[in-house]
Amino acid sequence: MVGQKPLWKPSRERAEATQLAVFQRQVAEKWGAQASDYPTLHEWSVEHPDRFWTSVWDHAGLVGERGDVALEPGAEWWQTRFFPDASVSYAENLLARDDDAVAVVAVDETGSPRTLSWHELRVLVARIQHGLVEAGVEPGDRVAAWLPNIPECLALMLAVSGLGAIFSSCSPDFGATAVVDRFGQIAPTVLVAIDGYRYDGKHHDCMSRLREVRAQLPSVRSVPVVQLDPTAPWQGDDIESARPFADWLGPENLTTPEFRRLAFDHPLYVLYSSGTTGAPKCIVHRAGGILLKHAAELRLQCDIRRDDRVVYFTTTGWMMWNWLASVLGCGATVVLYDGSPMARDGTILFDIAADHALTLFGTSAKFVDASRQRELTPATTHDLGALRTITSTGSPLAPESFEYVYRHIKSDVHLASISGGTDLCGCLVAGDPTSPVWSGEIQRPALGLGIEVFDDHGQPLVPGERGELVCTTPFPSIPLGLWGDDDGRRLRATYFERFPGAWHQGDFAASTTHGGFVIHGRSDATLNPGGVRLGTAEIYRAAESVDGVLETLVIGQEWDGDTRIVLFAVLDPGVKLNDDMVRAIKTRIREQASPRHVPAKVVVVHDIPRTRSGKLAELSVRDIVHGRDVTNREALANPECLDEYRDLEVLRT
Repeated sequence: MVGQKPLWKPSRERAEATQLAVFQRQVAEKWGAQASDYPTLHEWSVEHPDRFWTSVWDHAGLVGERGDVALEPGAEWWQTRFFPDASVSYAENLLARDDDAVAVVAVDETGSPRTLSWHELRVLVARIQHGLVEAGVEPGDRVAAWLPNIPECLALMLAVSGLGAIFSSCSPDFGATAVVDRFGQIAPTVLVAIDGYRYDGKHHDCMSRLREVRAQLPSVRSVPVVQLDPTAPWQGDDIESARPFADWLGPENLTTPEFRRLAFDHPLYVLYSSGTTGAPKCIVHRAGGILLKHAAELRLQCDIRRDDRVVYFTTTGWMMWNWLASVLGCGATVVLYDGSPMARDGTILFDIAADHALTLFGTSAKFVDASRQRELTPATTHDLGALRTITSTGSPLAPESFEYVYRHIKSDVHLASISGGTDLCGCLVAGDPTSPVWSGEIQRPALGLGIEVFDDHGQPLVPGERGELVCTTPFPSIPLGLWGDDDGRRLRATYFERFPGAWHQGDFAASTTHGGFVIHGRSDATLNPGGVRLGTAEIYRAAESVDGVLETLVIGQEWDGDTRIVLFAVLDPGVKLNDDMVRAIKTRIREQASPRHVPAKVVVVHDIPRTRSGKLAELSVRDIVHGRDVTNREALANPECLDEYRDLEVLRT
């Protein structure tokens, strides 16, 4: 595998001080488990899921009635139930603190912080619950948020959960059609919106789109609207059932939120797939499953502790926002950033890390790569002394980006590349704060999950061989279901039909000799020239190492009875594609990937389409190139750029 020496290894003292090490000692003492290191702990967690998840509950100090049964097998593998007799409140566990310490820090592009103590957050939740009850919200009703990453959205989610209703969110950069495509499926009772937001130094009005959305959601009975500028005149008199959020809230003397303890499998929230084929899937997550899975990931794999400070760059339309919210359950401070990650010439997130003494800095692989290309050196420009952990997800983190982190961000930091999905609202493969970090590798399979790489026939592959990433054991955050899929047929077809007895994630991956994993791209975007499956990540890494190449996207084009590889490239300003550059790109791909990865065509474009969570939209480009329509353009952050890929003369020969 890449790299002969680890990039980082924790000191013995540091490793023994982690919550993971404490947990290992606890399970060894209570269960007699052989859990002296991560591999043995993981093996035990998979072989004894009832004991493992019970131990996670105890370690996290979760509040609720657990019951006597930890695991109840179902008729189908994926119907296994965890803690079937338990009753819990997700919100009660996240709001266990009630003191004057800081619970939430909110920062925008100006850098001006707004803080809420734990007590103030509880008061805001109680006041929101008053408004929800006045609107007739009952357990099982849906409440939709069309809001940015601000405290009101976080408090709304907790308020909804405390009442036993179901929360769902989209970010305000979603167009009206995208919002209705999502919320229209779940028929919300209340829609909480915002009148505008700021991004990249510009103000974006939301009121005209809100009028469109409201008109197409007949189930909505109340529309509280957060005003970006509370002193500005109210503009919503013509929107049915709309009123200012500040007026909708309950009185200020409400200090005690309501926490209804409901079944472990009671629905918590609905998340949405970001695919561009058909309407988004509405993925329903269970409260107890999310509470337990996030407790394991945040506390054990990310080592988040009481009074830590955590940021994840995300919008409310990505599952990492929900993951970030659960940080409150660790007794830690959530830092919300609303704005462009490239503000202040790309330094704003590092400014926040320094100004607010972040202990965990979560971001995307794309941001790390962009910082590397900008030649930012936070290690010399920012005080990151408090920072223990950097997490990266959204797409594979290239080895060069691993090395950049340790050279130019911080040399003594746990870099955890993680990967999972909206489908489970968590990780399949994750970090291990007690073990070395190897360049280009995700460290470990997630605790409690039996992770394998299968060939096309469902047989496990040895390290280094590429195939499908799967999970072979039940876990608590398997979705409760897909909205409207009452018989479970779509859920089964999506995740369990490809490999009976295993969860099929849809990632093309390989395990490593170090006990970790490398993700080579999405399975549905893999290339198949000459019948050989190839991942896309290696192509991107090689092509983007050529001077002048900013970013790339690759597809397989059906051609002459086979598939040929086409590489689309965005070049640095002022750079022109010529024969020498094409040769350099092909040579670099041949040397760093393989001769089979070399593109038949290299095509310059002005922009690369991405989903709103930042993932490359290879399938959309493939459809456009083959003359097929993209049926859900609203899932893209920049759908207008697809027009450049249609009917390209260069791809006709």
